[in-house]
Amino acid sequence: MKKIFNLIIISLVCAVGCDLDMDPSSAVSPGSVTSQDIVSLRSGMYIKVQEEPGEKAYIMFDLFGGNLTTKASKNSIDLINSLSTAMSGDVLDQWQGFYKALMQVNNVYSIAEGMGEGAMRNKVLGECHYFRAYLHLCLVTRFGDVPLMKFNTDDLVSRTPAAEVWQFIYDELDLAIGLLGTPDEGCNYLSKDAAKALKARVCLYTGKKQEAVELAESLIADARYGLDGFDKIFRGANNKEVIFAFSCLNTDQSKIGISAMFYSYNHPNSGSYVYAPAGDVMTMYEDGDLRKEISITTLDNLNFINKYPSGQKGTDPVVVSRLAEMYLISAEAQGISKGLNRLNELRQARGLNKVIPGSETEFIEAVLDERRKEFLCEGHRWYDLVRTGKAVEKLGIQEYQTLMPIPAAERQANRNLTQNPGY
Repeated sequence: MKKIFNLIIISLVCAVGCDLDMDPSSAVSPGSVTSQDIVSLRSGMYIKVQEEPGEKAYIMFDLFGGNLTTKASKNSIDLINSLSTAMSGDVLDQWQGFYKALMQVNNVYSIAEGMGEGAMRNKVLGECHYFRAYLHLCLVTRFGDVPLMKFNTDDLVSRTPAAEVWQFIYDELDLAIGLLGTPDEGCNYLSKDAAKALKARVCLYTGKKQEAVELAESLIADARYGLDGFDKIFRGANNKEVIFAFSCLNTDQSKIGISAMFYSYNHPNSGSYVYAPAGDVMTMYEDGDLRKEISITTLDNLNFINKYPSGQKGTDPVVVSRLAEMYLISAEAQGISKGLNRLNELRQARGLNKVIPGSETEFIEAVLDERRKEFLCEGHRWYDLVRTGKAVEKLGIQEYQTLMPIPAAERQANRNLTQNPGY
């Protein structure tokens, strides 16, 4: 699976500064790859997008969002401050990883464009549009203005205004929806529904509330999906909730072993115990919450994130979109008058009583609280606080920390990259 996609990566210095560090003699132009190779190229694209950003990229919003601490500290702000530097290797890895993945997607896109008309061409082009949107979304939510990579170039490009990047994401998802079909290959492959789910998120983030509601409600109404048991979602069982997830299988030689960072050697799952849940995470679940035992656990006085159970023995899928998010998108976008029912429907599915907020402000707090419990270590918390203007107050950070720093190494490689204020 990996042989073909490795061949087509052009060896060059990435326009945003990242050095791909490949042997030029082993690289070939995308133009020399025939359409017969598209199945392997497609598989390689999935692996590249899954793997290149690294495992910490999937939990970066939990690291920055106060959900995690290091095993030696109970203070999440210390971890946030240690990451909030232009010298952070973790921040550099995700920046480079997202752009390396984008280069691969753009390569596949250029090949697919040259194919004859047909279902496979449409599918691959639709997947490329989705991944271009997804990767740029990962970048713009972290860094604000970022270089917009519509095509690969060796020019030293500047940062594109965030508003233009957001519009590109929106447009790419429209194209993906138009080209992708039904989820006939399962939730580890992209479909029209996956593109709708991601677009619903983008619409919520950008204030297109009515469109966010329409997209979310269309998936809630789809009989293929339903709120399902939390144990099924995160214990490898068939379920109706997941819309799209990266497979992260050992057969794909995946290195996305999130689980190993959360368990210790004394735990049956075994791990390196890099991160522990923050203190308030251990107390935020109500009695009877069906998410609690799947999300957190304690052994020998050590607290663990329990969502990714494979430990060092394997890798766990990483969920990108699932139906619970559609319930909470619809709830938040509609506000208390119309959205409270969706919030309470999700709570009841998780074994909890209804809530009755007394105001719009209390309702938004309730939605954010539910999102934190529902999506613990699924990469939502930090940006949820940033986009709602609550990050400084809730996390105790400085205003400049509502954006991540542009990595110093990237700015050294590309003199046209400016730094975010405060860093």
